[in-house]
Amino acid sequence: MCGSHVAIVHHGKRHPRDMGAREIQAFLTWLAVERNVAASTQNQALSGRLFLYRDVLEIELPRIEEAVRARWSRRVPTVLTRDEVRMVMAQLTGVHALVAGLLYGGGLRLLEALRLRVKHIDFDRRAVVVRQGKGDKDRTTMLP
Repeated sequence: MCGSHVAIVHHGKRHPRDMGAREIQAFLTWLAVERNVAASTQNQALSGRLFLYRDVLEIELPRIEEAVRARWSRRVPTVLTRDEVRMVMAQLTGVHALVAGLLYGGGLRLLEALRLRVKHIDFDRRAVVVRQGKGDKDRTTMLP
């Protein structure tokens, strides 16, 4: 929970108008060091503060650079080997095999594959047109 109320309570219930860059830096450092939040959470907290000051309170702040930054996780994704994929695919039939083939071979996301219609497939070009994919964008990928 990194909402504005947490920052206000963190600074003794002072109004944001009475605080500035120093307090924001202290709050962001507290999030990283004491609360051990993810880097994306800390970035979201910073973005919220910047929006509050710039667009709501109409106060220009200097760059916030002194805060201790949360570390980005360096997790390596777990992936199946080609043999493992073959073994899984061999167990699937019908619609399940079709969807799994589109996910794996065409790089589609699950909802993209489930929303796919025949009119989105260009058999001559061996292409699939994904409508309203991630970010509400259209894209074309190969037909596996």
